[in-house]
Amino acid sequence: MNHATQQWNPWLIRAPAPHARMRLFCFPYAGGSAFNFSAWRGRLDPGVEICAVQLPGRGARIGEAPIATMPALLRAMAPAITQLNSLPFAFFGHSVGALIAFELARYLRLHGVQGPEHLFMSGCQAPQFRSPSAGLHRLPDAAFIEELRDYNGTPEEVLDNRELMALMLPTIRADFALAEEYSYRSGPLLQVPVSVYAGTQEDIRAPGQVDGWQKETTGPCAVTWFDGGHFFINSQRDAVIGQLNADLAPAPDAAKEGTS
Repeated sequence: MNHATQQWNPWLIRAPAPHARMRLFCFPYAGGSAFNFSAWRGRLDPGVEICAVQLPGRGARIGEAPIATMPALLRAMAPAITQLNSLPFAFFGHSVGALIAFELARYLRLHGVQGPEHLFMSGCQAPQFRSPSAGLHRLPDAAFIEELRDYNGTPEEVLDNRELMALMLPTIRADFALAEEYSYRSGPLLQVPVSVYAGTQEDIRAPGQVDGWQKETTGPCAVTWFDGGHFFINSQRDAVIGQLNADLAPAPDAAKEGTS
């Protein structure tokens, strides 16, 4: 596939880095978009090309119907990821984005396709230890908006804008449905390192909800805690990016080879 076609991939917002050694595919939280990762450019290691995933129903894809089931989303998304197979890559996802990234990694392996070399699971309960669904995506509009207000992830001025919320609610509901209707199925373990990022004030303290990610891979699993609640990814952005840079740094031997 030629470079021009890659540039117009509707699933990905990326700024090609000619000297990149790897790519980081970033999956946003519920109601989020590829725009959430725009501030990362220029702060992340220049050897890492950011590929922000743009799901249907937001940004330039606002006219497309959102996808509310994991199997349908994986089938639609996988070709867009696999067409960029010229470099090693990693997945970073926050909240439902982490769940999508995890299941996409499993999907690629199931189909014999090259998968990520590293998974970053941020603000997301381990799949075998998820809390029971609260069914928030089925609430009437007013009640659903109040729940979103409690999450502190959507600006008040957006929540109070009726016309804007009427436009956004179907997409946000679909994102919540992805998480709330998710059903874990056992399968072959992944064979990659998993880095778990969690907020100290998140509701993610039940047994297994953090360290339970180790059950999904034969590779190492490391947990890093950040100050803040569920949206520490925004409030602690510099710390998150700093940890990412450390976790994505090439091994000492690889770095020496690159300079020889």
